[in-house]
Parts: sequence; C-alpha cells; structure tokens
Amino acid sequence: MHKSIAVGLQEKHTGIIQTLLMEFEQHRLPRLLRLKEKVDRGEAVNDVDFDFLCKQVNDACITKHLTVNFPELQEFCLHMWHMYKELCDRAVENEKIN
Repeated sequence: MHKSIAVGLQEKHTGIIQTLLMEFEQHRLPRLLRLKEKVDRGEAVNDVDFDFLCKQVNDACITKHLTVNFPELQEFCLHMWHMYKELCDRAVENEKIN
C-alpha cells in the first residue's frame, strides 16, 4: 500500500477512535455508572435501562475489530466488557429477587 494512503487511513482511524472515546466518556459512561449504582442498590432494571445496556453490548461487538488494529485499546475494551458483564449479571440477580 502506498505510504500516504496508509498514513491517511491511520489518521482516519485515529479520528474515529477519538470520537468514539469522547462520546463514550461524555454520554455512555455516566449513564453506565448510574445504572451500576442502581443495580448495586438491588434495584431491577427497567425496559429503558435494558435496551441501553443491550445497545452498549452490541456496539462493543461492532467496534471489537478496533482492538486488532489498535492493541493499546485492548485493556480499555476488556475493562468495559467486564463492566457490561457485571451489570448484566447483577441485573439478572436483582430480577430474580424482585
């Protein structure tokens, strides 16, 4: 591949990653943390919370390929997958209790 094309693709991917991380930090993470607090209190998730969590897991699956090209994102993605799993597990436990 021509060097200038490779550099252009790298810059494009870097811009996409920066945008995804900024959107995650400003919008998704605060909502995930509120949802975590909710399930940690033993509350059941409602349909809106469930839909949001499903979307997060789906989006994580879609962007998973980025960790192949950008291995520095692997640790971040693993932490997020762990958080999603904990939220889902706790939500299921709470649903059984409630």
